[in-house]
Amino acid sequence: MPKVTGSLYFRLFLIFSATVILFFLVITFSIRQIDENWRRERLNPLPVFYLDNVRLLVDAIGIPPDLQRAAELARDLSLTIIIRSPHINWQSDDESDLDISSTVFVRTLSDDSQMLAAGNEQVIRVARGGYEYFLNRKAPSLSDYDYIVVYIGLGFALFILFSNYWLVRRLMEPVGKLRQGAEKICEGDLSYRVEVTRKDELGELTESINHMADSLQSMLEAKRQLLLAISHELRTPVTRAKLQLEFMEEGSLRENLSDDINEIDLLISDLIEAERLSTQHSALILDEVDFADYIRMLAEQFQHYEGGLVVDLPDEDRSMSLDKLRIRLLVANIVNNAIRHGRNRPITIKASFEGQEAVLCISDQGEGIAAEHLRHITEPFYRVDSARLRNTGGFGLGLYLCNLIVDAHGGRLVIESQPEQGTRVSAYLPIN
Repeated sequence: MPKVTGSLYFRLFLIFSATVILFFLVITFSIRQIDENWRRERLNPLPVFYLDNVRLLVDAIGIPPDLQRAAELARDLSLTIIIRSPHINWQSDDESDLDISSTVFVRTLSDDSQMLAAGNEQVIRVARGGYEYFLNRKAPSLSDYDYIVVYIGLGFALFILFSNYWLVRRLMEPVGKLRQGAEKICEGDLSYRVEVTRKDELGELTESINHMADSLQSMLEAKRQLLLAISHELRTPVTRAKLQLEFMEEGSLRENLSDDINEIDLLISDLIEAERLSTQHSALILDEVDFADYIRMLAEQFQHYEGGLVVDLPDEDRSMSLDKLRIRLLVANIVNNAIRHGRNRPITIKASFEGQEAVLCISDQGEGIAAEHLRHITEPFYRVDSARLRNTGGFGLGLYLCNLIVDAHGGRLVIESQPEQGTRVSAYLPIN
């Protein structure tokens, strides 16, 4: 029983059931009050009322009829009075839709008066002095009391609606916290935990998400530690291999071995750097740097490129906080990719400022990248060339590292490319 009463679905069922019942009660009470008021208005039967007073009414109106007096009587007695003659076509109520021409004789009341029927309504006709007087009880309209009942009913209905909204919103508050927690975990903050304050289904879901975050954090931390341990352990045999290489005779075999060992050493360095950058970006060492001047200095090391290097810098420089070593690695990886795939055509390095962002744009006119590869190009170990030939590039970590570096600075990396037209890599870095 406690599990049922504490269930989220059971409580929602109770809320909506109470809403339906309360709405039904409010509407029923309002209609009953209005109906009782109308019944009180219709207590006097129409025939008896007119039979007793019709002659007095016609005498009060007079012959010829006093239209002002007729209007006063119609207003005071809640009547609809219609007067017809060859010269007069008058009625007291302009909103009345009573059709005199379609009346049907019912019975005679006196020498000069008759009971007629117009649809479901009864009409008294009095013919006197060349004039026809038609008297009909005006249909009761909503009184002030009726309007008060309606407004009170609407007020209670709105109160019930807002109360329901407040109750459901209070009941579903953990959903917002769960969404915030899911976004934090999605952004990589695996240490974030959602506070558990409920014992219903949402509380169980919160505990499941926290448990999932614990499992992910443990798994990724174990993977990270394993990868770092293996990378560090590989440094020792690589160092020994480099020492042994120094004692070998000069030749193609030594040169090939040296290239292979250097590639392995570079791969290990890239792996370690990638893991450092993926730990909530705590590894950044920030320095105050003049952005455009620093980019100019980094571009100098590529001036030997045979295809030609164009450096485009703004007239006015701005200072910002950067990790100089990581930005150097960013520029080196992107420019080396451009050189490798640029087909000895010009490469442009452009630095600019857009609002509160510094923009580094490196573009080539080389072979380009097909659209199906663009969304995967920053994934680790992803390469457009699945054959992984030596002359087509490295291990698929360059742009992955670049994306980590830009993300660590709070920026974004945008890659645009068209096959046979070239590639443009833009890094947007926040100044503040």
